[in-house]
Formats: sequence, structure tokens, C-alpha cells
Amino acid sequence: MEPIIEPVPKDLLIAELTPSKFLRDTNKAGNKLYLVDNQDSPNVMREIGRLREIAFRDGGGGTGKALDLDRFDTDPSLGYKQLVLWDPDAQAIIGGYRFVLGTDVIPDWKGQPMMPSAHLFRFSRYFLKRFLPYTIELSRSFVSPDYQSTRNATKSLYALDNLFDGLGALIKVYRTRMKYFFGKMTIYPSYPKDALNMILFFLRKHFGRKEELMVIPKNEIQIYDEVRLEGIFTEDGYKEDYKILKAEVHKLGVNVPPLVNSYMNMSPTMRSFGAAVNDEFGDVIEAGIMIKFEDMYPEKTVRHLTGFRIPNFLKFFRRTKPLSKK
Repeated sequence: MEPIIEPVPKDLLIAELTPSKFLRDTNKAGNKLYLVDNQDSPNVMREIGRLREIAFRDGGGGTGKALDLDRFDTDPSLGYKQLVLWDPDAQAIIGGYRFVLGTDVIPDWKGQPMMPSAHLFRFSRYFLKRFLPYTIELSRSFVSPDYQSTRNATKSLYALDNLFDGLGALIKVYRTRMKYFFGKMTIYPSYPKDALNMILFFLRKHFGRKEELMVIPKNEIQIYDEVRLEGIFTEDGYKEDYKILKAEVHKLGVNVPPLVNSYMNMSPTMRSFGAAVNDEFGDVIEAGIMIKFEDMYPEKTVRHLTGFRIPNFLKFFRRTKPLSKK
């Protein structure tokens, strides 16, 4: 395990977070969102890599390296950008997402997409043709440990909500071409196995569509004790069964992980594709999901897409003709 690098000086971060990279103000807590990449903001990227490694190690994952940066962060030909949540008061990065448009994804020699999730999942030809060109892949979401505690009460309370403001902005900017988010929900190996098993069963019951086999885990985590779980999760409706899920994992001394909770409550048509162990990232559990923009709950759309004007440097995306009339 390598020692983590020293913090990047704040003046270097401020110098790179220029108005031309500003995306939007958050709806709560007075924070700001930016879009950057390694070419235009190398110091911001080093600080992102430092904070990601700290956050993921704290949860029981991480790369074990001095900072968490890989080729998807540093190689411009792969097309990835970073959504950065910034606290202007503390002059600090709160959290972020890495993302790429499906139209920018490059296939490897086997025809599989060169995306971080391809290490864990195999993508069908149907998915690659029908969905990937209209999909934004999300990865490496994080919140700095300093904003996961009571030390920054208001800022911590809204950190994840602020990041979803960023996702709302991406929807608004790219919706003439993009229709879906695809990503992974991370659960750390320290999470009780019985609680994990319940969550995976719940996801399959309410969000699984196995008959389509669009995204297949390469080494899928198998759900066990299904007969008992069927006797626990007896409700037909998601909301009623979700109350049972929360109560059952609470009995095991934990809660439903915040990001898992947020995604499951974003859209009634979210699709779940099973989960696999990420052996390159501290053996964390990664569950594949996909969300259709237009199917998001109205209250989520109002909360995260309103009160935002597309910055001038991104307005040309709105003039791009849609790829399909489907």
C-alpha cells in the first residue's frame, strides 16, 4: 500500500477551475460544479486522484497506489471527463464523477467497449447497437471523507444531492443525443454478506430483466438462500418491499448504502444487471445499473434539472441533431 500524495496547493486548483469550465451552481449549500479533464486541469486531476483514493480506502476499497488515476482519466483518446463538485468557501473539492458519452467509446479488438465497467461486465451486441450510442457511462463517483462527517454539517448533508445536480445538468446538456445513464453501484467488502445478499435479491426482483441479457457480469455474485428471501420480500410493490429491505438490513447493524439508496429511488424503470467483485479495486462489489432519463421520477427531475442554464461553452451540444428518432 503506497502512501497517498500530499494535497495539491489550493491556488493551483483555483487557477484551473476557471469560468470556462463552470457548469452550474448547486441547488443547496452554495457549492459549484465544473467539467474538467486531465489535459486542461492536471492539478485538479491530481487532487481528484488523491481524494478518490482516500475515500475508497476509507470504505475498504481503493487501488493501493499513491493516487487513484488510470488510463480513463489520463488518455484523451478515450474521451472521459470529470464532473467536479467544489466548495468555494473552503476552496476544496467535495466529490465528483467520471463520465463518457457512448458515442466516444472505442471498441477493443474483441468488439467490447473500452470502458472501466468492461472489466466486470460483457456487453451484448444488442446493447452495443441499441443502447450504448445513447448512453452516458458513469464511474468513480466519490465524496471526500471531509464531507462525510459532521465537521461540515450543511455541506456534508447535501454533498450527494449536489452531485445529482451535476447529473441533472449532464442530462440537460446532452439530452438531444443521450437517453440513459449506465454505471455501477459500489458496495464495500466490509458490508455484511447477508445484507448484500438481500440487496442483490431486491434489485433482481424489482429491477432485473434477465431475459434481455444485455449486460452480463463476467463472474456474477450468486444470490443464496432464495427461498428464505422470497418469504421475507413478499410485497408486489417496490415501496412496500423497500420498507422491508431497510428494516432487515438495519437488523444487521447497517443501512442501505447512500448511493444505492439514491439510485433505486431515482426511476421506477431502473434496470439492474447483477453484480461482480472488482479484483482491481480492493474487491469491492459492483452492481451494474441503467436509468432512462425520461423515466425519472418527476420530483427528481424538478429537483435536479430546474434552475439551471446551459453555459455558453456547452450550448453547441443543444444544436446537435439527435442520432435517432426512436
